[in-house]
Amino acid sequence: MEISDTIFFLIGFLSEIIGTMAGFGSSTIFLPFASYFVDFKTALVLVAIFHLFGNISRITFFRHGLNKKVLLFFGVPSFVLSLIGAVLVGDLPQTILKLILGVFLISISVLFLVKPKLTFSTNKRYLFLGGGVSGFIVGLIGTGGALRAAFLTGLKIDKEKYIATAAVIALGTDATRIPTYLNNGFLTEQYYYFIPVLFAIAFVGSFIGRKLVNRIEQGKFKKMVLIAVILASIKFIVDGITFFQTL
Repeated sequence: MEISDTIFFLIGFLSEIIGTMAGFGSSTIFLPFASYFVDFKTALVLVAIFHLFGNISRITFFRHGLNKKVLLFFGVPSFVLSLIGAVLVGDLPQTILKLILGVFLISISVLFLVKPKLTFSTNKRYLFLGGGVSGFIVGLIGTGGALRAAFLTGLKIDKEKYIATAAVIALGTDATRIPTYLNNGFLTEQYYYFIPVLFAIAFVGSFIGRKLVNRIEQGKFKKMVLIAVILASIKFIVDGITFFQTL
């Protein structure tokens, strides 16, 4: 195993711990950093697989009931739009996808830093809209957990139930988009051995995150996560601007 691969897995492990504790963020953190080690579309499918493993682990550790209303009105449109977003990925250049990802991550991170208690209405219409928008973004650029969290935190449900419900929805979007990524050839044979390693670190990371979830002040912790996401995303915007200047 090369040093770069070891660093890749270490970042994934830390991302899963942070994502479990914060209720979002494993792919939000992992994807921009993973893209420094492998090409964007490979990073997209590897992080999606990792995210799927992480959500299975969270459901296992936080199986204290689910909100059926949220699963229906938020989850279903999220699954459908995730598929549409994943289909579009194959038609867009990697630099454009990175630019979209960078703009999205920085915008959503700044929004949550300015308005840390931002939530949306929890009526059926907003749940449906939130599910569709966040699902489409996840399918297209591989991450939308922060936006999903903005809609779901307005439900005012127990934190562990929230984590479980969010994990089931995220699991559904992962299961929808991953086959499309694979069908488009995003994962080559040289990365097959990553899959069992990603499964192991996702499981252990979720377990550790569960143990730490109530031991850290969440407000300050989420600010640190968002600032890290901003710093990791700046290069994507610079690369995108450079790309357009060369046209």
